[in-house]
Amino acid sequence: MSQVDPRHLLSELKDNTLKKDSIKAGIVLSYLDQVDRSTQDGLLSILEQAEPGFCVPLLAGLIHKKTGISRELPRVREILTMKSLEDPELLLTMIRDGIEPRELFISLAAEARIDGAGEVLLEILDSELDEEILGPAITGLGVLGHSKAVNPVSEYLYSNSKHLIIRAIKALEGMGTPTAMHRLAEKTGHDHQMDILILDVFSRIQDRTSLERLNQAIGSHFAHLRTYAKERLVRIGPKAVPMLGENLSTDDPDLQIHTLNVLGAIGDVSALVFIRKLISRQPGDPNVRFAAFEALGMLPLDKGAYILARGLTDQEEHVCVAAASAIDRNLSEILVAGVRNMVRQKDHDAIKTVRAVINAQAKNLFMSLIEVAAFQEMAMTHLSRNCPPDRRAFFHELLQKYGYPDLAQRIGIQEDQEDKRPVAVAVDDSRMILNIYKATLYEMGFEPVLFEYPDQALEWIRDNRPRAVFTDLNMPGMTGIELTTALRQIFPGPDLPIIMVTTQNEAQDKEDALKAGVSGITFKPFTRAGLEKALKDTSRA
Repeated sequence: MSQVDPRHLLSELKDNTLKKDSIKAGIVLSYLDQVDRSTQDGLLSILEQAEPGFCVPLLAGLIHKKTGISRELPRVREILTMKSLEDPELLLTMIRDGIEPRELFISLAAEARIDGAGEVLLEILDSELDEEILGPAITGLGVLGHSKAVNPVSEYLYSNSKHLIIRAIKALEGMGTPTAMHRLAEKTGHDHQMDILILDVFSRIQDRTSLERLNQAIGSHFAHLRTYAKERLVRIGPKAVPMLGENLSTDDPDLQIHTLNVLGAIGDVSALVFIRKLISRQPGDPNVRFAAFEALGMLPLDKGAYILARGLTDQEEHVCVAAASAIDRNLSEILVAGVRNMVRQKDHDAIKTVRAVINAQAKNLFMSLIEVAAFQEMAMTHLSRNCPPDRRAFFHELLQKYGYPDLAQRIGIQEDQEDKRPVAVAVDDSRMILNIYKATLYEMGFEPVLFEYPDQALEWIRDNRPRAVFTDLNMPGMTGIELTTALRQIFPGPDLPIIMVTTQNEAQDKEDALKAGVSGITFKPFTRAGLEKALKDTSRA
């Protein structure tokens, strides 16, 4: 480097530029990373003033030979970009001729939206095999949104290269046409990672086709697709409600349940009309009725809350609990009066209503009924005989707080007997279902340990081996199948009974659950007898 005279390099490059002697100019530029910053700036300033046809190939060759030069001297790439865009035809010619760095030129042509770039990039897809070139070409077509590129790019959704598949997904998102979204939808159901990327695309595009595809995904045969689609529709919010509402007029109970879950989580008042119509038709599936009342409990019910009272007379206790919780959140004089009349009958429905109010921990409704003698008698009996200690403690504290010490004393608080009961874990993303699990598992002789989030359940079970695990199928973050797979790595075979408790009746889900290692499958709405039978059947297997 000491033998190189900076002044000689500068004068030489000026002369080479005037004479358009690219060979000698290239020799001069080979010293660019060996001179001081001032000389570097001088040499690059000379090139900056040259014609694109002369300096672009020089800078391209420099970057190709000295791969680190763009990082060390960002101005090299800046000048190359600027001069390339001064002569678009030259840029396209260099792409066609395979001049390196070709991937850079492809990106420049697409980002600058140069006329004719789309045709050149389509030619690359038709003739090129090198992934390092195909990738930028696919991405470039997405940036351009080229009208004829959807089908050629879609072919790479089925490439053996994940790198190219991901490029194709993002390119089709860039095109954003209904046909592009349709091609993405056709790809789902084969690869978990790719499915998630595609659903993310739908959630960002949010045109009618994308919303339709997300809506269809909540009825998918694949649990991970259903769960992720539900999450994305919740994020989209009220915009998705009209399309979701149409699902409730179908005869598919699983789709109705997933839809109700999403509508409740969105929490928009526009969903009320769809849910009320569903309830008025008196759906035969109790899980649909449960999901409907659970959703109503998450929505603002300024008018027409009287429909909630219907749920308290449902034959399934799960539905009664959901209705009691919804009433508690939307309490009114009319509702309280109606429930008071129900419990005064002291019949089977009255007892069921009392149990539902307690299992839902509907504190506002509970205190609104406490002066009714019939309710008081049934509630005290149930709390003192059939409830887990923490639930008794909850209502004991509630009665003390609102001035009913004598009733609080009647409930009593037993000594903690957790060490005398075997532990059963229940995992479900519905807090209401977990409340029902608490009462049911306690009546079965277990100490219930409840988790709303599967990852937290996994962490706890890893260090605290329970007697049994009951898990839902469709949960955010981790499905019941994924939870089972993880648990079986810790507790293989019969070492830990795992019961899948779900509303789903899909053959694909059953097959996947059994492959993951579940000990048995049963369905909601569950009862004490049903859970006991499921556990007993695992000991026979």
